[in-house]
Amino acid sequence: MLGSRRKECSIKYKRTHYFPNMPNALLADRKDKLTRTERKDITRNSLLQAALALMGEGRSFTSLGIREIAREAGMVPNAFYRHFRNTDELGLELVEEVGVTLRRLLREARQSGVTEVDIVRRSVKVYHQYVIENRLLFLFVSSERSGGSRILRMAIRNEVTHFTNEMAQDFRRLGVYKELSTASLQMVCGLIVTTMLAAAPEILDLPADQPMLENEMMENFVKQLQLVLLGASSWKDKPRTE
Repeated sequence: MLGSRRKECSIKYKRTHYFPNMPNALLADRKDKLTRTERKDITRNSLLQAALALMGEGRSFTSLGIREIAREAGMVPNAFYRHFRNTDELGLELVEEVGVTLRRLLREARQSGVTEVDIVRRSVKVYHQYVIENRLLFLFVSSERSGGSRILRMAIRNEVTHFTNEMAQDFRRLGVYKELSTASLQMVCGLIVTTMLAAAPEILDLPADQPMLENEMMENFVKQLQLVLLGASSWKDKPRTE
């Protein structure tokens, strides 16, 4: 039961050595050949997965204790402190993971040589797939956007700012909405990011065996973003008065 729960909440880590699908016997054999850094990465990721698994049972992140996270990961509590000073620091790593990985994927979807409509559809498809593959991670982010930890709320807002700034930079690079001031362009990108975050709970609540509902939701998502961009194309900045 525990193994299947951990498999469900596996994060697609790119910056560490993680082996979520390796059989226990092979992993035990592999551990004999791991470097110290790789061993540390596996232990650290086990703690992250344990926290997500507990949240998958309906717990809020702020209700989790260090002892139960360590127990879920099959470790003693002291092992937790070798990787994180407290639960907020663990939460910060989860926020960073979703921010860094998703920003990279969405930047790839906004490559040059495609129309604005294609960029929107590609971005929605990439975002939808990432949310589905990281269900518990997005339940965590959706909850902690207005959760009890000010540190995590601020970290999520900081990631939103990164998303907004990178999107505005890409729009400038692509030569779209050239007539908008920097402030107005960032406002438009902020609306897009907010719309994407608001869509995550709807994506997560949709039954897996309802393709028609999924297609309808995806089309509505695309239309919402297209409406934002339509407004951007019609927006006229007021001239500055001296």
